[in-house]
Amino acid sequence: MISNRFFRGALLAAGLSAASGLASAQSIAPTFADDYTLISLGSIAGVPTSYGGLTFLDADTLLIGGAANGSSGAIYSASVTRDEDGFVTGFGTATLFATAPNIDGGLTIGPGGVLFYTGYPTNTIGQITAGSTAPDKVTTVTTNGVNSSMGSLIFVPAGYNGAGQLKVVSYNGGTWETLEYTADGNGTYDFGATSGEIFIGGGPEGVAYVPLGSVGFDNQSVLVSEYSTGNVVTYEIDANGDPILSTRQILVSGLGGAEGAAIDPVTGDFFFSTFGGGNQVVRVTGFTAPPVPEPETYALMGIGLALLGFMARRRKAA
Repeated sequence: MISNRFFRGALLAAGLSAASGLASAQSIAPTFADDYTLISLGSIAGVPTSYGGLTFLDADTLLIGGAANGSSGAIYSASVTRDEDGFVTGFGTATLFATAPNIDGGLTIGPGGVLFYTGYPTNTIGQITAGSTAPDKVTTVTTNGVNSSMGSLIFVPAGYNGAGQLKVVSYNGGTWETLEYTADGNGTYDFGATSGEIFIGGGPEGVAYVPLGSVGFDNQSVLVSEYSTGNVVTYEIDANGDPILSTRQILVSGLGGAEGAAIDPVTGDFFFSTFGGGNQVVRVTGFTAPPVPEPETYALMGIGLALLGFMARRRKAA
C-alpha cells in the first residue's frame, strides 16, 4: 500500500517548479491582516532539505530539523540576526547540533531541558539531553495509543489552561491527544496512555500556543501548522488546553508544506518552516512579546536550558 507520505512527497515535487512564487502566494487571512504581517526569511545555509520542525534554544539560537523524515535526519543550530527592534531578519550558517533520525514537525524543549522531537513514519518520540549529540532515548508510541504517524508535539506552557500537559498530533490521523509522561530516573521520560482524542484534520505538523494578550485573540488560543491544507490555523482552547473545534480560523494560507511551529522568546513572533515547499523559515509578526521573567522564575527553570545553550556554544567553538 502506498503511504500518505508518498503522496505528500509527490505533491511537493510537482510544486517545486513554482517554488519561486510561493512567497507571493503566502498571505495573512483578512481577519488578521490589519494586525499581523508575514515575511519569508528564506532558507538557512547548512541545513539539508527537507526542513522539519524548529524551536528556539535561546534568544540567539534557532534549532531546526534537516533531512526530515529520513534516516539521516538531524537537528541543526543556527545563530539568529536581529534588527534594532529585536526582530529576526536572518540566520548564520547552521552547524550540526544532534542526530535525529526521521525527525518530523515536532521539536520542542520540555521538562528538565530535554529536547523532544517526533519521528515519521516511525511514530516515535526522541529525547536528547544536555550535552548529547544523538538521541538518548527513542520511544515508539503506537502502543500508547498515539495515532500513527505523529506529526508534532508540545508541552503546554505555564500560564495556559492545561499547563505542563504533553499534546501530540498525528499527521496521518489528523488527531490531537494528550499523552501522559513521567520521569524515568535517567534524565529522560517514559510515556503512558493517551486521552482526550480530538479530530482536527489538516495533516497537523506543528503546534504553538498564542502569546497571551495578542491582538485579535481575546481568549487563550493555539496555532496549528496544517501541512495538507497549506494553512496555519488558530483555535481557542478549553480548560484542558485543547482546541475548541468551532473556533477554528485561518491565520496564514497559500503555503507549501507548512511544518513546525515556534514562538520567538524575544518578540513573540510565530515561526514555522516549510517541508520541501521552498524549504523556508517564515515569520509572522504582531503577537505580544513575552514578559521578562522575574529573577525567581529564572531560578525555577533549573539548569537544563543553560546546559543546552552551553553545549551549543561549545560545539560552535570546536
